Order: sequence, then structure tokens, then C-alpha cells
Amino acid sequence: MARGWLKAIAADRELQSIIRVVGLVDVNPEAARALAAEFEIEDAVIGSDLDAVLTETAPDILFDIVIPAARRDVVATALRHGCHVLSEKPMAASLEAARELIELAGNAGRIHAIVQNRRFIAGIRRIRRFIESGAIGDLTAIHCDFFIGAHFGGFREEMEHVLLLDMAIHTFDAARFIADKTPLAVYCHEENPRGSWYTHGAAATAIFELADDVTFTYRGSWCAEGANTSWESEWRILGTEGTLLWDGAEALSANRVAGSEGFFRPLAPIEIPDPADPRETQGHASVIADFVAAVRTGTKPETVGDDNINSLAMVFAAIESARTRQRVTI
Repeated sequence: MARGWLKAIAADRELQSIIRVVGLVDVNPEAARALAAEFEIEDAVIGSDLDAVLTETAPDILFDIVIPAARRDVVATALRHGCHVLSEKPMAASLEAARELIELAGNAGRIHAIVQNRRFIAGIRRIRRFIESGAIGDLTAIHCDFFIGAHFGGFREEMEHVLLLDMAIHTFDAARFIADKTPLAVYCHEENPRGSWYTHGAAATAIFELADDVTFTYRGSWCAEGANTSWESEWRILGTEGTLLWDGAEALSANRVAGSEGFFRPLAPIEIPDPADPRETQGHASVIADFVAAVRTGTKPETVGDDNINSLAMVFAAIESARTRQRVTI
């Protein structure tokens, strides 16, 4: 993932001009040295001791790209050194740790934000703008399907609740952003289907209750071979006067009721507007740019921790519901 972040910075002229990498820390310093060589990062301090490298380099920001179990300590260390922090998702390995990081960031007077890069893509931005326009009336439901046979190897295949904790957070966060509604409760069923190459929780089905009587459903599997969806899921969004469909890639379409007669009412296609700002559609680069702008101006980035914890709360409520087989309030 560190490579992905550096690629995003290298491909964006503005980010390239304002970000200078002064240190790379890895439990395996050789991996950090290889990354520095690949991206021609010169004069960066390389080490395995985060505290020592932060002391030596005194950076303004830290990019936290560690596994979830290590996040709390890495972020806390960076905040103690006066850094603003942009973390990989999920925000924390527990809600308690997430709340602690919000408190630590507040006490330090620093920003801690999360890379929810999937909300910074054209499809999600277009849908949010479309819903806000009222083109299909009032939002009533969002339905998402995510089915991919992903053979990662490594730590994911050993994780508990792997789909909900490591991947579903993207769809949950995007749905919360599109709906602009507070999540209230969830019922979730989790399983590890026959043939799964994961240790635990490779598939889940969840029904979320959002504010204003909006329903959000999620069906997902990371061990579904044969017909992959997009990584962004497939979406059906219902309003009181029409429906929007998105395949998670380029195909977006919407229809609105265009008459008051007939068993099936006549429909008319509706144009879906372009994103309001193309700079908000570049994935990682857009998240990093939003974060850097917030650091410079003293404003809050879109994915700041005290907001992103609401998406994380959806994940842990779903996990608790799956464990207890009961509806859980968020």
C-alpha cells in the first residue's frame, strides 16, 4: 500500500511539488530502502524505530500505512511528535481505540484523517450530486452487491471478520457519504463459505437502518469465484420518484417516473451530472490533497477521524450483530 500512496503522489504535479518524503520506517528496513530506490527518494532517513526517525526528521505529517493491529501505537507516536497523520483504513482495530485516537488528536491540536479513497472517485461524487438534486425524489434505499474472488495471501487471509473489517468499510463509508444520513442500527449475518481460502468471515449480508427511514443493504463475499463485480460494488439507489443504477465502473443510468397512468408507470431517463470538482475524483491523490489542504488552512478534511468513526461504527456494529445474531444499534 505504501507503493500505491507514493504512486499517487508521484502522478500528481501539485502533490509532488508540496510533499517531500524525509523518512521511511518499516519493520524490515530493506523494504523501505527498496521503496526509496524505486521512487528515487534521496536523503530520506530509513529505519525500523518510528520514534527515532521522527525525532531525527521532525516532519509535518506522517502517512500511516500499517496493518490495523499496529495503527493505534503508530498514530499515537506521531501525534506525540506533533505530526498530522493520514492513516490507511480502517481507522482503528476497535471503537475504543478510535475514540482514543480522536481524543489524542484533539489534545495534540493535530489532524488525524483516514484514507477513504473509494469516496473520492467520479461515480460516488456524481451519485452524491445527483441525489442532492432531488432528481429521483427523496432517497429511500441503497442496495450494494460486492462479489470478488480475491487471493491476497498474507495477513488478510488470517484476519477475523476479514470482509467486514478490511473491505466493507469502503462501501459502508461510500453509502453513508451518498445518503448523508446517520446510521442507526444493523442486522448482519456473517459466514465463511465452503471453499473459502480465508480463516474467518469472508462473506456477509447486512441490513442497515439510516436516519429518515432510509435502508442500506450490503451483500458481499471475498471468496466468490466466477463473476466478479467491481471493487466499488454494484449499486441500486431508490428514490420516491425513480431509481439510479451504477455498475461500480463507468455505467451509470437513472430513470424517473414520467406519468401517472398504467400498471407500470412510464419512465424517462435522467442525465446524471458530472462531478462538481474533478480534483475530488482521483482516489488516493484526492484524499491526500484534501488532507494537505486541511493541514495548511486549519480546516477539517472530509475524512477526519471524528467523522470517519461513524463508518467504523457501522463495521463494528455489523460484527457484533453477526456474533450475537441480533439487531444492534449504532
